[in-house]
Amino acid sequence: MVGCATVARQISSPPELDLGQPPVAGWTTEKLVGILAQRDQQFQSLRSLASVHYRGPEGNQGFQEAVLVQRPDKARLETLTLLGAILIVTVNADQIAGFHPREGLYLRGKSSKENLFRYTRIPLELHEMTRLLIGLPPVKNSADWQITGSSLYRELSGQGKEIVVFDLAREVPIRWYRLGSDGSPELSAAFENFSSTPVGLFPSKITLEAAAQKRSLEIVYQEPEVNVEIAPSLFVQEKPASAQEVPIEALGR
Repeated sequence: MVGCATVARQISSPPELDLGQPPVAGWTTEKLVGILAQRDQQFQSLRSLASVHYRGPEGNQGFQEAVLVQRPDKARLETLTLLGAILIVTVNADQIAGFHPREGLYLRGKSSKENLFRYTRIPLELHEMTRLLIGLPPVKNSADWQITGSSLYRELSGQGKEIVVFDLAREVPIRWYRLGSDGSPELSAAFENFSSTPVGLFPSKITLEAAAQKRSLEIVYQEPEVNVEIAPSLFVQEKPASAQEVPIEALGR
């Protein structure tokens, strides 16, 4: 997903968080937390083609991607052209590896947030990224959520807040924000174009923004298959015999 697109509209900033705002009638913290918990159980794996668009300091790009996700810590991303894959990235709890078939280059390193960012430009931990790619806000199940209006919010160890906004009619989360200590959005995501699947409503369009880094990433899935069985071997790449191995640090930051 490195380098991705001509994208997307920006996600609007969250409205002023009025801690005194009453919850929408009939809704409680427990009900909204229950929606998060239920969806956390519903969506475990994903296989889909996607149109990906990226905008950032490196420029704007758009491409097709084959996406495989197995929560909590496995993903495979293949950047495609009419002539086949030009980049295959696999990541699991132990290792991230990238193979560039055209150049005959193979890069690998420890599975870490930094190395994941080198290839995906997604500034999240692996377990957060797999949640995002499968249409879930990258948040933890936690006992400290509080309700305001149609949203949940929680303090982040005195260093900001996290907010999840819900569409109450469909009972799905539609926005996620991670705010800095000054209240400005550091990361945000929008979940849109929901369609029915055997396990529940799935957002076929996901937009992630990193405001401070001036990056945005839009993913539009095409006929996503959820909770499919995916062979564990697809999330591991050994170095092809003909490839030259290069340190993953060659990708920069």
